[in-house]
Amino acid sequence: MKTLKFKIYCHKRNRHLKRVINAAGAIYNHCIALHKRYYRIWGKHLNCSKLQSHIAKLRKRNQYWQLVGSQAVQDICQRIEKAYQLFFKHHKTGVRPPGFKKVKKYRSFTLKQAGYKFLGGNRVKIGNQVYQFWKSREVEGIIKTLTIKRTSLGELFMVVVVDGVNESEIKFETGKIAGFDFGLKTFLTCSDGSKIESPQFLKQSLNAIKTASRHHSRKQKGSSNREKARLNLVRKHEDVVNHRSDWFWKIAHQLTHKFDVLCFETINLKGMQRLWGRKISDLAFGEFLKILQWVALKKGKQVVFIDRWYPSSKTCSHCGHVLQSLDLSIREWRCPSCQSVNGRDENAAKNICAVGASTVRLGDVRQVRAAVAV
Repeated sequence: MKTLKFKIYCHKRNRHLKRVINAAGAIYNHCIALHKRYYRIWGKHLNCSKLQSHIAKLRKRNQYWQLVGSQAVQDICQRIEKAYQLFFKHHKTGVRPPGFKKVKKYRSFTLKQAGYKFLGGNRVKIGNQVYQFWKSREVEGIIKTLTIKRTSLGELFMVVVVDGVNESEIKFETGKIAGFDFGLKTFLTCSDGSKIESPQFLKQSLNAIKTASRHHSRKQKGSSNREKARLNLVRKHEDVVNHRSDWFWKIAHQLTHKFDVLCFETINLKGMQRLWGRKISDLAFGEFLKILQWVALKKGKQVVFIDRWYPSSKTCSHCGHVLQSLDLSIREWRCPSCQSVNGRDENAAKNICAVGASTVRLGDVRQVRAAVAV
């Protein structure tokens, strides 16, 4: 499976797609209301098939709802069903049931087998309208779904999920393996001694975001000036997201070009966010790992994760001695067994590399041994 994202050119006919998204939001809220009412009366969860058949009957009598295709309506019901199943399974961990959404803030609708057709060039037919999109790459494989998404700025994007694309196998070109340790001061510390500092784009733009937020809050609600201030604030946040994403892609390509196997420690992002808050959101470790895994799969490289309970910082990378405790403020420590001085992050990266090398599949042992020996 592969996901492709294209931007739809701005045009007056895009108003129709935005009306369809608004109609999808109205259907979504109606489905949520039916779920709540059904549970209040019968004390049971509303079945997805019953909900779909009921909405199909209501859709025949509501002309506004007919803007949304039948498959898109089914997808809305399936989204709600998945959200409730997730709530029933993980409600003890704080997962909440799906709730109502403002129609203006509703984001997307999805088409599956019907309702769209790709024409020649960069044109696509959705419903009875033809739209042009920025064709940055060819659409290869079998198209499974097509999703129209609306951003906070009102821009429209087309997300296409395709299947049948050949996935790369694990290939070793450089014969090198490396371990990486995430940090608050240093974004990544590599087992070869190199370090990568994070630009912290949110911290750089924080003053501009605060000023834009202050201007937005001072405008009168419902006025055109408030809408302009809101768009300005959204642009500030999107600039941060785009700069960070661009930097992540570049770092991912650099690391996969340099190493064949990349080892990381599984981290508890939610726990770290409770401790350090906005700092963790700015570093965005989870987003970086998703991008790195995608680039590694595309290049035929391998990303290995080790258990987060492994004492990588407390274990001496020279002799294997494990300390009983190591405070977070201690950045260097001397091993009581071999008397070697270990930097906290560098030592953790070396241990992650050693443990990650032991978990690589057996067919790659020869290449990994050669890499570790180097």
